[in-house]
Amino acid sequence: MVYKSEDTPLKPLKWYKALADKKERLESGVFLVEGERAVRQIADNNPDAITEVLSTGELPSFCRRYVYRHITARQLRSITSATTPQGIIAVVRIPEDIYAENLPDNPGSKILLLEDVQDPGNAGSLIRTAVAFGFSGVIMSEKCADPLSPKTVQSTAGTILSLWIRRTNNYLDMASSLKAAEYSLIATDLKGAENPSFLPKSKRLILALGNEASGLSAGILDMADFRLKIPIKDKAESLNVAACGAICMYLTR
Repeated sequence: MVYKSEDTPLKPLKWYKALADKKERLESGVFLVEGERAVRQIADNNPDAITEVLSTGELPSFCRRYVYRHITARQLRSITSATTPQGIIAVVRIPEDIYAENLPDNPGSKILLLEDVQDPGNAGSLIRTAVAFGFSGVIMSEKCADPLSPKTVQSTAGTILSLWIRRTNNYLDMASSLKAAEYSLIATDLKGAENPSFLPKSKRLILALGNEASGLSAGILDMADFRLKIPIKDKAESLNVAACGAICMYLTR
């Protein structure tokens, strides 16, 4: 069963599957959000971003305003990369400036900077945590996992549009511009000081987290106003970057 306007042609299933590829997403201007809770989050907070909904079952009431296509469970499995598909997918417009090289006019008071965080699960979890703790935006280096890849979006649990994101090679210049605007840059560093009390003292804050294996680059560390180490027991060498980020973002409250 399909509900669509007369000028909305039915797309082949392979069109949706192709959105797993960044090039196809950029050409189409959309990406996929899967699962009822995640789709509801988008519908509640960014209702105009959804262009179409696909579902294997009865359509939730909050989706009835959208172009709707009923598909079988087998068809859903052919579209999604998820191990256990959740029955509903929304086609969502890509935010206009997500790959731009300029900051928003009003960046907000707390910003997360991710340098070369390559695991999409980590990247998505950090975006979700940033939303939970009141961060306004996320700057990502170009070597980070793509924020709109299926696994990253899934890990954000529907929060992908709840703050601004910039994924760009220009991230160092962005950080420098923010520092010129009196933002404090706090960098996580295994050789840093165990003094998290510095975090809530910063009225304007950039929290920088680095690559899972190598941490932050010298470019970020040299720019930092403070290098922070999370104290841990000797039996653990280090924390996962998503866990480290969650602790640091909580401490900024």
